[in-house]
Amino acid sequence: MGSETVLVRREGPVLTVTLNRPDRKNAIDVPTWSALREAIRGAELDEDVRAVVLTGAGGDFCAGADLSAGRSGHPLPRMHRVNDVATALHEMSKPVIAKVRGVAVGAGWNLALGCDLVVAAPEARFSQIFAKRGLSLDFGGSWLLPRIVGLQQAKRLALLGEVIGAAEAHDLGLVTWVKEDGELDSFVDELAGELAAGPPVAIAQSKEMLNAAGQQTFREALESEARAQSVNFATADAPAAFRAFANKTEPEFTGEWVVE
Repeated sequence: MGSETVLVRREGPVLTVTLNRPDRKNAIDVPTWSALREAIRGAELDEDVRAVVLTGAGGDFCAGADLSAGRSGHPLPRMHRVNDVATALHEMSKPVIAKVRGVAVGAGWNLALGCDLVVAAPEARFSQIFAKRGLSLDFGGSWLLPRIVGLQQAKRLALLGEVIGAAEAHDLGLVTWVKEDGELDSFVDELAGELAAGPPVAIAQSKEMLNAAGQQTFREALESEARAQSVNFATADAPAAFRAFANKTEPEFTGEWVVE
């Protein structure tokens, strides 16, 4: 798993996926889209991985699709390949953290927004730059933005393509935390470790239900919650948490099934 342009490193239960085209601000060409898709799918299938960090090499997160790369044939199949990556990320059952330094623009910003949590350095810069390039939103931006910031702010970001800083992105709810550059790595490491130590089945179900919330009625959401809790009681994790609470200790979550 991994390639020259997408580096994959696992430390314990945490997998770090790094876009590695620093000379292009980690802009993604066709081979890199394929390698990123395989890295995400590989993380999903690896039972030893319980949290994922997505970042970029050389001081930038991602400058979006590499528009300087040569193109041939109809653009729709190319976009479907890009969509495969967005879908794999969105459907990942494990928590994913975007660690953002430098630029995150176009599909690169939507790549970060497709993660569950976004941690940015104060100097990070964000733009839905598509309109400046004669393009419309992609990589899920049309779905993600209005759900996070509301319709009017989504239109502002999409139609103007302006660059905003980390502080404003945080105020809009597009960044979860802003951390000084010197603290960013240690903060993300600690955060990823905390997520990886959590109950994997329960976390996966909560993530799935939150992602689906916009398409469900309240009654449907309640039914999803009931089914999810039933699944949790079929694992070792809920009983372990109850015992730890009673004994005033910390639970160890394994995600193991206790029902045959």
